[in-house]
Amino acid sequence: MVSSKITAVFSLVAFAVIHSLTASLPFKRLVMRVAGPRAETLYLPAYSLIAVLTILPLVYQLYKNPGRVLYKIPSPWRWLMVGGQLIAGMLAPMAFRDAPHRFKIRSQLSSPRASEADSLKIRGVYRWVRDPFLLSGLVMIWLTPFMTVNLFLIYVLTTIYFYLGSLHWETRLVAQFGDEYREYRKRVHRIIPGLRGSVKESSQPPVNI
Repeated sequence: MVSSKITAVFSLVAFAVIHSLTASLPFKRLVMRVAGPRAETLYLPAYSLIAVLTILPLVYQLYKNPGRVLYKIPSPWRWLMVGGQLIAGMLAPMAFRDAPHRFKIRSQLSSPRASEADSLKIRGVYRWVRDPFLLSGLVMIWLTPFMTVNLFLIYVLTTIYFYLGSLHWETRLVAQFGDEYREYRKRVHRIIPGLRGSVKESSQPPVNI
C-alpha cells in the first residue's frame, strides 16, 4: 500500500533529521556549554540511546507493513548471509575501539593545530578501510536474506543517507586532522577494504575517552 510506504519513509526521515541534528557540531557545542567536561563521557551513551529510540518507530512500521515479498533466500545460503551480517555487526565496535580519539568532542571542535587536537593514529580496521561504519551498515542491511517492497525502499534511502553521512563525516575529519587525513585518504579506500592498499599502524598508543 502507498500509505505504508509513506509512513515508513516519514519514520526514516524523522530518524535521519534527529540523528543528524544530535551528531552536528553546533549541537555538540551546546552540549559542551551545558554539561561541561562531563560531555565527553555522557554524550555517546545519550546519543546511542536517542538513536535506538528514534529508529524504533521505523522498525515497527516495517514489521506491521512489510509490503509484498520480493524474494526469500533459501538455506544454506541464508545462513551464510546471516553470518556475514554478524561479522559486519562486530566491525562497528571494533572501529570505535581502534579510533576513540576521532569521537572526542573537544577534538572535533578544534582545528588540527589547537592544543586539544589529536593526531590521526591509524590502527586496526582503519589500516584497510576509511569508513568501517559505512561498510558495516551496508553489509548488514543488504545481506538481509529476505526482501519486501517497503524494506527495499527503506534500504535504498538508507544507503543514500549512509553515503552522504560518510561524505559529511570525512569533511569533518579533514577539519579535525588536516593534512594527515588528506594523505591517509589518498592511500585507503572509503568502503572496499584493501582496494587501494593499507597503511602501517601508528606507533602511538591509542587515546581512551
